[in-house]
Order: sequence, then C-alpha cells, then structure tokens
Amino acid sequence: MSVLISLKNVSKKYGGVVALKNVNLDIHKGEIHGLVGENGSGKSTLVKIITGVVEPELGAKIVIEGKEYSRLTPFLAFKLGIHVVHQDLSLFPNLTVAENIAIHKYVESKFVNWQEIRKIAKETLAKLGINININAEVRDLSLADQQIVAICRAIASEAKLVILDEPTSSLTSKEVERLFDFMNLLKSKEITILFISHRLDEVLEITQRVTVLRDGEKIGTFKIEELDKKKLVYLMTGKEIVYDMSKHEIESKEEILRVRNLTKKNQFENISFSLHKGEILGIIGPRGSGRTELALSLFGMNPPDSGSIYINGKAIRIRSNQEAINLGIGYLPENRLVQGLVLDQPVDNNIVITNLKKILGKFYLVDKKKKRNFAENAVRTFGIKTPSIDVPVKTLSGGNQQKVVLAKWVLTAPKILILDGPTIGIDVAAKESIYNLIRELSKKGVSIILISDEPSEVINNCDRILLMKNHRIQKEYLPNEITEEELDRKIKE
Repeated sequence: MSVLISLKNVSKKYGGVVALKNVNLDIHKGEIHGLVGENGSGKSTLVKIITGVVEPELGAKIVIEGKEYSRLTPFLAFKLGIHVVHQDLSLFPNLTVAENIAIHKYVESKFVNWQEIRKIAKETLAKLGINININAEVRDLSLADQQIVAICRAIASEAKLVILDEPTSSLTSKEVERLFDFMNLLKSKEITILFISHRLDEVLEITQRVTVLRDGEKIGTFKIEELDKKKLVYLMTGKEIVYDMSKHEIESKEEILRVRNLTKKNQFENISFSLHKGEILGIIGPRGSGRTELALSLFGMNPPDSGSIYINGKAIRIRSNQEAINLGIGYLPENRLVQGLVLDQPVDNNIVITNLKKILGKFYLVDKKKKRNFAENAVRTFGIKTPSIDVPVKTLSGGNQQKVVLAKWVLTAPKILILDGPTIGIDVAAKESIYNLIRELSKKGVSIILISDEPSEVINNCDRILLMKNHRIQKEYLPNEITEEELDRKIKE
C-alpha cells in the first residue's frame, strides 16, 4: 500500500512545554488509520501541523505523495486534499445539504450558481451512494447524516485525507454503524481516513492500523491484529487501568427524590423512579430516548406537562434552574463546551460562577482574595491540571474541563447531582479519576443520577440501572443481574 502522507522528525514546543517530540508517522493511501492518546498526548498539535494551522520546529519534513514540505499552511493543506471534520462539524445549520456540501464554491466566487451548487451535491452523493435530500436544511438531519454531509463537503473539495476528530461522541449506536459503513465505503474508493477517538472499542473495530501517542512522543504504530483494549490502554497510559468495581453499601434507605408519572409530550412518558441518599442511580439508553430531556426537567429547564416530583417526601414544582439549585440539585450537562463552561473565561470564574455567595465581601461585592482562595482550593481538591487559575478554561484538556464543571457543582453542596454523560470525549485515565470522584461523593451522602450510553460505565459504577428507550423506562436492573454485552444488546434491540 502506497504512503499518502509521511511525517518525519516532527516536533513542537509552546514556550518550555514540549507538545510533540520527533514524531515519525506514515499514513497509507486508502486506509482507516487510528490516532489515540490521552488528553495532552499531542494528538491535537499533530492534527494542527498536518492541516497547516501550526508550524512545526525546524528540521521537520512533511511528505505528501512524494513531495516534501517543511511546513504547510491551511490553504496549502486544503489544496493538497487534507480536510478535517471537527467534533462540532462546523456546518451551517440554516443552509441546505447542497449549500453545505458545495460551500467551497461560495469562497471561490462572488456569485452563486445555484445550478452548479445542486450539481456538485448530487454528484458527490451519487458517487458515494448516499441518499440524502439535498434541499433539506442541515439542522433537520440526524447527527449521523450531519456527519456524512460534513464528510461529503470534504469529498466535494477533492479530499484525499479526511481527519475525523471524535466523530461518534454524539451518535446513537445505529448512527455509529451508519457512519462506519460510510467510512468503509470511502476506504473502498481509496480515500484515506485518520480516525481520532477515545472510544477504544470503536478504534479496534474500524481501523486497520493505530498510532499511539503518549506525552508528545510516538509509542508506536500497530496493526489492529496486534492489539486488544487492555494493551491499547497500557500503551496510551504506561500503566494498567483497573476500574474499582466494588460497590459500597448504601447506608441509608432514605428516599431523597421520587418521580411519579412524569410526562412531556414527544420527549418522555410516565417516568417513575426513586433515588435514595448516597445512591448512584444509572439511566442508560440510546440518544433520543428522552434521558437528557428528563434530566433538564428535573433541573427546572424543561417543565413537564404532567406528573409529580417529590423531594424529601414533599411535592414540589421546579420552574427554573435557580429553583433547582435552591432545592439542592446540581446538573452537569451532556455538552460541557456549550452548556457547562464559559470557554473564554478563566478557570477561576468558571469555578465560582455557581458559588458567588461564598466569595462576597463588604457591600455584597466580590472579594478577590476569597475568590482566588476558593478557586485554588477547588483546583487542588479536584486534581484539576492547569498552569494557572487565570488561563481560559478552553485551554485545558477535556478531562480537566470536566473536572471544572464537576467542581463548580459539587462546591454548591448539592443533595442531588445529575451527571449527563460525564465522561464523553474523555480519555481512559481521566475517566478513572471522574469515577473516583463520583464514588467519593456518594459515600458522603450525595445522591447521584448518572446518565450514560456506555454499559460498562453504569454497571461498574451504579447501584441500580434504569433502561430507558422510546421515551419510557423499560426495566430496572441491578449491576450483578446483567452483563455489559446483554445490556448493550437490550439498548440496541
């Protein structure tokens, strides 16, 4: 198999920090190549060098189809057929499928030739055997079809290498299958894919070779037959990650939360369950099952049409998130980047935003010393790795961003903490750290609702598991009553 792109002696420093050190990498034409590593391992920097966003140190060589470059620019990378599909897709939701696929024509011309736009879209979709209405607005498509449109946009621009950055993090299992079918179709047409994901099961399923980065260095490139999940985790971290699957006994049977026949039209129906003090209650199901909408209702941001909510035996109505907070409810949202953090604000502001009363001084003004002490204590307590509490939170790794979101809610001293997909897009070591935090909170009497689409996550961490499908709770399980494989099968049925 011929080499499409070859990186030789690629290094990058940011001040005194080494992001990449002498990385050598060959990506073959027409392969699906995996790129894995913990947050901070250098994956993002490597992608930025390949796409021309970042300039490598002197001595680096980038060879594309036999032609050598010391560095690329974004425009040159685009012209050479290198395209990246980011996690947020960067699509225009208010434009049609055709307009999104042929968007490069808008850039290159002052005038829009609508006939040509539709022709490009039709030909691209036909070439790939994809049946999507080119006149549909992108916001009306499923996430899987949006992924496909984003990839088709790259193909319409004559992409030779498509870099997919965490493409499955927001997809249902069926949508993942559809995306993988599409990736294999691209492979059959000799289009190369660089697949970046923290979901190691998927990496092992879809790729032919995998390159592992650790602390900015390449550990190696391996054929998929040489790997299993345990070995891949060891290569990424340098240690064996063993999740603590021991369950603690719930000391109290005190009912903290009771939900009865909660209903919201077209979102969830007749939801009933109880949550006890110190319990970790898992809710698992495919995306679209109504689980996030239910969480938002419990947090006062999605009022139900009917049903009842009781806290400590008292019927209550939660009409806003502020009312929920006053009742002792915290909510870590599924999309931390959009709903959980103010990305351009520093770490300290993100931590104290839910705890303002604790940092006020005279005349109810913010006491800067109190604020700094509060934020620094939080960073130490939650093990948040950051060069300073003054840096923008967007500069932190995904795992550390999630710890910031956890910290801001835990420090409100909640009685009930709702965690919606707390480990989405987080590497294996950071996951272990998050799980340990969750267990420690439950031991201190915090009642936790853990919403997930990963069977291993709920089986290894929860005291009870509710399976939610088609907007209803289908069944309750104890973790020792069902295996990961059985639970996964029931989710997909």
